[in-house]
Amino acid sequence: MKRYRHHTRDKAIVLACFGSVIEQQMYLDLKAEVEAKFEGVDVFLSFSSRMVLKNLQQRGLPYKNLPQVLADVDMLGYRNIVVASINLFPTDEHMVLGRIVSGFSHFSLANIRATKAILHKTKESSLALKALDDAVTQEGVANLYVIHGVPVLDLAGLSAVEYTEAFLSRVGVQNYTCSLEGAFPYYAIKERLIEQMKREGVKRLQIVPLLLVSGNHYRKDMIEITQELGEEFETQIVPTQTQSERFNLIELERIRAIIMQNITEEIVKLG
Repeated sequence: MKRYRHHTRDKAIVLACFGSVIEQQMYLDLKAEVEAKFEGVDVFLSFSSRMVLKNLQQRGLPYKNLPQVLADVDMLGYRNIVVASINLFPTDEHMVLGRIVSGFSHFSLANIRATKAILHKTKESSLALKALDDAVTQEGVANLYVIHGVPVLDLAGLSAVEYTEAFLSRVGVQNYTCSLEGAFPYYAIKERLIEQMKREGVKRLQIVPLLLVSGNHYRKDMIEITQELGEEFETQIVPTQTQSERFNLIELERIRAIIMQNITEEIVKLG
């Protein structure tokens, strides 16, 4: 096929991220780590948040969404493309990513594969969540894990969110969970949550944001929850596990390892 002669470059990796106004550097650091891990493979970034993209463009940073980046990468002539889903759960953002990759595969001559979301496989997810709980748990301090959640109850991938909540509740004696805008949202269950904590003897509490990257939800919602629960308990947001000012799951070793493993698996499948 004549057109295929223009596909002269071997492999590219596109990191498909949501984006963040205040923690954009996290994605740049991840890109650099992927480039070091997969030496010789070109790595690109895409962002799905329109708000983040507009903010970045206003700052003179011309980042693009996944369809735009895939079009660019295809035009550059890559034969094999791995789209890495930098999404914690296989819910709405991940599903849109899958549809985009499927659509491009109908007309692009490149071989395009998408990875799984981060918390997809039971074993790897369990080990990552256990490592997280071991890292943040302090003696005499209860954990309230706050998941972003999804606003509908019939979405594919919701079982991964439910498993995460159930696992964290079972793995720690004083672990509690709620969401921001999903099942069992904080605003609807906070009174019963406080009652349960008091009944079970909680005096000190830390808020653990289950956010891949701590953006506006951290700056607004997590602080509000911390302040409100601070009226009942000695409360703080969990200390960061790195040099960052805020707690970001994407910085944790187990989470990075899953991302790298997912990319590796799809590269192998490309042949």
